Amino acid sequence: MAIHLTKESKVLVQGMTGGEGMRHTRRMLAVGTNIVGGVNPRKSGRTVDFDERSVPVFGSVGEGIAATGADVSVLFVPPAFAKAAVIEAADAGIGLAVVITEGIPVHDTVAFTTYAKDRGTRVIGPNCPGLITPGQSNAGIIPADIARPGRIGLVSKSGTLTYQLMYELRDIGFSTCVGIGGDPVVGTSHIDCLAAFQDDPDTELVVLIGEIGGDAEERAAAYVRDHVTKPVVGYIAGFTAPEGRTMGHAGAIVSGSSGTAAAKRRALEAAGVRVGSTPTETARHVLDLLDAPR
Repeated sequence: MAIHLTKESKVLVQGMTGGEGMRHTRRMLAVGTNIVGGVNPRKSGRTVDFDERSVPVFGSVGEGIAATGADVSVLFVPPAFAKAAVIEAADAGIGLAVVITEGIPVHDTVAFTTYAKDRGTRVIGPNCPGLITPGQSNAGIIPADIARPGRIGLVSKSGTLTYQLMYELRDIGFSTCVGIGGDPVVGTSHIDCLAAFQDDPDTELVVLIGEIGGDAEERAAAYVRDHVTKPVVGYIAGFTAPEGRTMGHAGAIVSGSSGTAAAKRRALEAAGVRVGSTPTETARHVLDLLDAPR
């Protein structure tokens, strides 16, 4: 089992024929992702060769879905075109849109995440590394060689810390790892992933990675307290951030004591979450809870 992405997922790549799209499509194909097509209206009808695999290019997401039954789209499009690309995918009925693009204006993100939700499309991102179900499928830019299938579910605002915890816990492995993105507005929240992992029978423990700024982690803590019966381990990036300074992602905005790493830690620990002070300590908490060899 997994959440949001499995070996059965049929993936379109919007922006596949661009530099980043080509590079990461090749990487996704190499680990078995079922990429069924790219989307570029100016190159419709062509095929692109990736080693031993030829991938067709469609003129629209709707055309790609009609021809292949695709249910996932990964977007490698410039920020100025991201809103239109997500709306196109939602109008076509795609189930999951993974928006890798960074630098999208917040008002565009608000518009397309709301639009997509109203039409039943889940958005992951923007400004995210995507998600991976090890051994099954990889939709985005997460390195596939640092994790194997296993018992841990991971949801993270930070791409870098996603990779770090995947590496620290590589011997146990993961059901699914989801990088939700660190912008002030994202399509999928910690809570959305916590709910999905709670319902996934093959996820035994959840790792939640947050960062300073906003109140997403405090809201996640309340959800854990009221709805999650599986063990949860947390880490908050920014314990050493200088007070009063804006750091890192656009979402890392701290006002007074609200949004600080200490406040988030207190909220999570009050909900029964073990919180590490470093990624390595966080991994040790996971090992202790799973009673796994070190």
